[in-house]
Amino acid sequence: MPGTITSPCVSICSMDSKDVCIGCYRTAKEIREWLLMEDDERLEVIAKAAERGRENNPFA
Repeated sequence: MPGTITSPCVSICSMDSKDVCIGCYRTAKEIREWLLMEDDERLEVIAKAAERGRENNPFA
């Protein structure tokens, strides 16, 4: 059954040269597969996206 954690999308949907969204810092694959993920997978994606955000944006 798909998870219950909501998407971290912030409606700034544009991919950078590394195929990472500049709004939520998820990869295109992570965004595409979000609805099929369980909560533990979603939490992993959120953690990875947060790390990408810190690397790419000092204000994230």
